[in-house]
Amino acid sequence: MPNLEHPAYPAATLLHLESLVPCRESQVSMLLSVFGEHQQFSFPSIFIYGHTSSGKTYVMQTLLNTLQLPHVFVNCVEYFTSRLLLEEILIQLQSCSSETEQTSHVPCDNFNDFIRLFKEAVASRELQDQTLYIVLDRAEQLREMEANILPAFLRLQELTDRNVTVVLLSEIVWELFRPNTGCFEPFTLYFPDYSIGHLQKILSQNHPPEYSADFYSAYINILLGVFYMVCRDLKELQRLAALNFPKYCEPVASGEANERDTRKLWKNIEPHLKKAMQTVYLREISSSQWERLQRDDGEPGQLKGLSAHTHVELPYYSKFLLIAAYLASYNPVRTDKRFFLKHHGKIRKTNFMKKHEKTSNHLLGPKPFPLDRLLAILYSIVDSRVAPAANVFSQITSLVTLQLLSIVGHNDQLDGPRYKCTVSLDFIRAIAR
Repeated sequence: MPNLEHPAYPAATLLHLESLVPCRESQVSMLLSVFGEHQQFSFPSIFIYGHTSSGKTYVMQTLLNTLQLPHVFVNCVEYFTSRLLLEEILIQLQSCSSETEQTSHVPCDNFNDFIRLFKEAVASRELQDQTLYIVLDRAEQLREMEANILPAFLRLQELTDRNVTVVLLSEIVWELFRPNTGCFEPFTLYFPDYSIGHLQKILSQNHPPEYSADFYSAYINILLGVFYMVCRDLKELQRLAALNFPKYCEPVASGEANERDTRKLWKNIEPHLKKAMQTVYLREISSSQWERLQRDDGEPGQLKGLSAHTHVELPYYSKFLLIAAYLASYNPVRTDKRFFLKHHGKIRKTNFMKKHEKTSNHLLGPKPFPLDRLLAILYSIVDSRVAPAANVFSQITSLVTLQLLSIVGHNDQLDGPRYKCTVSLDFIRAIAR
């Protein structure tokens, strides 16, 4: 039994629409009831919000294209000024009307000009007989434009006296949009995150025809079991599923196992999923490079991405400053005399030191240190004497700006600033070489 029903649209069209938007039937049903029939005036403005990759843009595009509703779809990140945004809406309106010939570009400097040009653009019979939808994706960018842009779009139906509905798509809630002076309240609709069951259903629909649906569904179940805790992004999961599936079905293709040997298939794919965990969201390498790495059975160390290039170009003394900061963060203060003085004398190893040195300082994380301790370690590891000149202090500030060091505490401390090293051991090893 179909979940989508509406008297204005054929049942076959709604059934096709339902197959295109799995796990979003309730949201589509709500939008259909708000839209009404073609010639009816819809709600003046609709605000749809939800996290990244929750299907907002895809559902709106699929709904409007499948039902063949006249619409304008604009990304506010691409058209980041009010003039670019308004002119793009007018350009797309000209292509919506079959009676309007393609005219030259008309400049639109403000919203008053836009309302006048908008009325001229929708004067055709085709756009007058049904609701026109203006969809503004990434609508949070409207807050960076002039103060009148957002309130005017929310009341566009009233200002133009035309059958038009403005749909705002955003990743933030309406409370962060509402101006202090107040404005027309839109109809709000929330798109929740996909659950693991929804992701399983959506990803399983893309199974290759040469393999059974159950086999691909078992692969998706393994993939979600590994990545669901660190990645809920549907697009990222689709990419991971497409990249790693050839390796999963490799034993089946070679005849070493059949589709039901889940244990053997898991042993084959497990090391490759561990390698893929290192590149989630990073896009360190292209898909073709990843496939080539899998064919060659490469190790994660062969990845020529961001994490592989731990060495960065720094000034001469900045490298020593960073090494000194790492030593100050991970070595206890009581060990400075033993490590950095040539004639430190005899140091007794007490039971207290042995007890506390069992726990690795790398597991406990970096500790804050004062500026004078950093400079003392710097003087001991640099061969030549370094004067505490402004050049050294400016390089410390540069390291903080690059987020290689972080300031701990407040700037108004009387005992001087305290720092903490934020880089890893591999990074320091690469610099120390």
